Amino acid sequence: MLVVMRAHATEQEIAGVCERIQSLGFRAHVMPGAERAAIGITGNHGPVPRSEFEDLPGVAEAIPVSKPYKLVSREVKSDDTVVNVAGVLVGGDELALCAGPCSVESREQILASARAVKSAGAKLLRGGAYKPRTSPYAFQGLGEEGLRYLAEAREETGLGIVTEAIDVEVFDLVEEHADCIQIGARNMQNFSLLRRAGRARKPVLLKRGMSNTLEEFLMAAEYILSEGNYQVIMCERGVRTFADHTRNTLDLSVVPAVQRLSHLPIIVDPSHGTGKRDKVHPMALAAVAAGASGLIVEVHPNPEKALSDGFQSLYPQQFQELADDCRAISDLLKSRRLAAV
Repeated sequence: MLVVMRAHATEQEIAGVCERIQSLGFRAHVMPGAERAAIGITGNHGPVPRSEFEDLPGVAEAIPVSKPYKLVSREVKSDDTVVNVAGVLVGGDELALCAGPCSVESREQILASARAVKSAGAKLLRGGAYKPRTSPYAFQGLGEEGLRYLAEAREETGLGIVTEAIDVEVFDLVEEHADCIQIGARNMQNFSLLRRAGRARKPVLLKRGMSNTLEEFLMAAEYILSEGNYQVIMCERGVRTFADHTRNTLDLSVVPAVQRLSHLPIIVDPSHGTGKRDKVHPMALAAVAAGASGLIVEVHPNPEKALSDGFQSLYPQQFQELADDCRAISDLLKSRRLAAV
């Protein structure tokens, strides 16, 4: 159920609707809009009578929500959500560029990476302090030491930090240091981790699982929103197929699909989506052309010596070229949208 408020409904009227929802044993989720607020209802296991809300002051109408992902759906919020990550508006007018190495390997490496991606125009720095790897013998990250190096890179460059929380046990520590908490592809359906992310008060970057459908992707985001955190960025990073010419198959069709069904912004990871350095640039261009709100790209000062994913990491100069070309496409699309208004 979605309770749509009248334009200019007062805070007191919105609070009154929330109190009625809570008195019925349900949970209220206020979703501000450009013209009016809407209040989503979760916790109900069956239809909620419209009559409970339609006569309350400030209420325009009560609408049943047909999608299983209630809070993520455009039925609940027609306006696009813009997520603020350390001053970077993901889903806003500008293309959001996040870049950096797969993992934090040393203080010198992450500082060099941060300087390089900032010089190319990135506003966000990615880097894993904790790395879930296929092999238990592969480099697993520096842990808390890596988080401290990321914080130092932020202090020097001003870049916002995006880094992954791999489980509930390390979540508090990651939340303390990060500007945006990543939930990786392997954890997209780790429901206890999703619920913990929903209780965080920092933005969450949710990567699509390597074998998950669009609805499963949206339902994973619903777990986070249902706990009260509405600052979620979706991320397409490739899915597992029979193809052997690429690490994963980058499903760019999911970008307009998410935008049609959900108000949440979606960005693309062409690094994991292809797994090969020579494919990252062209697929990044395609992602921007498809309407992605941003990119998250792996960049390393010396990919040959990278401890993880060096074969898909760009050299700094390659990222500079990618960033310039992607901004040119983004600016062209924006000018056409403005001209059409």
